[in-house]
Amino acid sequence: MPGHRGATWFMAQETRALLARLARVKPFVLHETMVPAAALLPASQIAIEHFLARGRRELRDRAQDFLHWLGTPQGQLAPPAEAQRRFTLLRLRFNDLLSQFDAFADVLTQRSEHETGVWLAGLDVAAADALAMPDYYAAPPVICYLDRGHGAAIRRARTRLPGGGESPVAIIRVPRERMVGSGIASSLVHEVGHQGSALLDLVASIGPLLRDRQQHVGDPHKLAWRLWERWLSEILADFWAIAKVGITSTLGLMGIVSLPSAFVFRISLDDPHPIPWLRVKLSCAIGGALYPHPQWERLSKLWASFYPPIDLSRPKRDLLALMAETLPDFVALLIDHRPKSLRGRSLREALASDDRRPDHLAAAYGEWLLRPHAMRQASPTLVFAAMGQARAGGQITPELETKAIGNLLTDWAVRSTLDAAAHCVAHGAPIGSAGRSRLHPVN
Repeated sequence: MPGHRGATWFMAQETRALLARLARVKPFVLHETMVPAAALLPASQIAIEHFLARGRRELRDRAQDFLHWLGTPQGQLAPPAEAQRRFTLLRLRFNDLLSQFDAFADVLTQRSEHETGVWLAGLDVAAADALAMPDYYAAPPVICYLDRGHGAAIRRARTRLPGGGESPVAIIRVPRERMVGSGIASSLVHEVGHQGSALLDLVASIGPLLRDRQQHVGDPHKLAWRLWERWLSEILADFWAIAKVGITSTLGLMGIVSLPSAFVFRISLDDPHPIPWLRVKLSCAIGGALYPHPQWERLSKLWASFYPPIDLSRPKRDLLALMAETLPDFVALLIDHRPKSLRGRSLREALASDDRRPDHLAAAYGEWLLRPHAMRQASPTLVFAAMGQARAGGQITPELETKAIGNLLTDWAVRSTLDAAAHCVAHGAPIGSAGRSRLHPVN
């Protein structure tokens, strides 16, 4: 290194090296290989690429500004420590940008897996259907990926990413062990429910009502209402799933929390999830309130037979009894709540649907057996609801259900891809510039 350039020369070289590495960070459309049907919904792809492009452009501009500053008299005379401080901030921002890139790259890489990639695209379509409430909000794009683990999770759209900035899409992590069957809908729509609840601001709307109850009940009921408030976010996500896919949600939940008794009855006042044993009972109660049918009571009793609460300590039995005592009032408060975001409608009126009633779902599935093409025309959440209802009623075997759901996920991915392409051709736009949430049959 020439002595007369010193720190200024060194910082300029490091910054130019950073810019050279930044230039190697290409858009995903240039280096992710996948069949077209496995690709993201165009709205998701565009949102991600625009978000990352803004980050690269911002960092490039800041690096060029730093290089310019190094060449000015002020930069030439600045102490080496000041130049190092400025460069360090640039490098930290570069690492943040790479972290954001990797967060999406981990999701997109799975789209290249044989069969799995196409199924994930089908789940994207199902998630978009579960989230759609056009009368109340503009739904953000949703993308799905698989990971090990027992439960699903979501990084909601418009929440902070590592290094700053808001995620342009919702990212749902689906347990790989749930692939593939109607139970996948329980995990998927539950996580969608977290996003929907946030868009409708439901926790902030219902929370004060629960705190008010705490002020107007005597001991020990204060504890019960405090716990309902503590668990509200997860309960709302369960509510969303039950409203959208009916008993499919509860059956899937039972599969998730079927653990050794010590975990099923585990009580942690810091956990945002309800006690697993109680959570299934609550799911049955919500289902019975939204879609009255004897099946919910039968399922609740079946769950209790799997985990009879007879060998618990006295404090645990007392707490479960207390929660069971307040459960009907809590469910009534929940389903009849009218948040401002729903413009006068209750949660039951806005989210529940007559075509999710058990008798309607059973009739729909019976019709689809005679006319399979009709099932392909139905919305994904309706199909998942009917499949779960058929499973609960013994109308379909697990083997046939797995095959049918796999075929449907593929069909949704293919049809949505072709719909997007057809839309682009009809409007003279580049292929991939349109959304693909509406489904039309492919012959």
